[in-house]
Amino acid sequence: MFDPTVFDNLKVAIENCAYDMDNIDGVIRITNRMDRLEMAVMSRLFAIRFTLADYSEISAELQLEASLKDLASELLAVEGENPACTLRLFFDMPITDIERQCKQINQILNSIWQPEHPPAQTLTFMYGQEPRVYSNTIELAFNRKINEDQMGDLSELLEHAVKTLTELVKV
Repeated sequence: MFDPTVFDNLKVAIENCAYDMDNIDGVIRITNRMDRLEMAVMSRLFAIRFTLADYSEISAELQLEASLKDLASELLAVEGENPACTLRLFFDMPITDIERQCKQINQILNSIWQPEHPPAQTLTFMYGQEPRVYSNTIELAFNRKINEDQMGDLSELLEHAVKTLTELVKV
């Protein structure tokens, strides 16, 4: 019989919270979902992308990842290892005023999340496009891995992501 891994259990919990916020609460709209087994390195990646229900220009993506080492230590019950997964959160939005908007975005993320590491903002643009609109991908990395002990925190994490989207709309 199949015994679900920490990754599987966290993935299902994230999906449940996100789909409740979409289908029941109507706060968000899920726009993409990915569940990947990367056979080259034997890792797992789950991602769910969503926008606010009434504003689709800015999106959030929650990614859960388990490496080969994470999965193997759990499946082989390696003594002294604590099975866990990596969690990352991304926000994607268009901007036109790099200095002003990136500064505001940093302030919003720092006030809501109070991260130990500053959010990383990566800007790209289409050469020749006028007026120049930059695509800003903002990564919020967490300083530790998560496991089933943080299962109860996942709905709060998604609520913070929705609050962040709501604030980013104002930038």
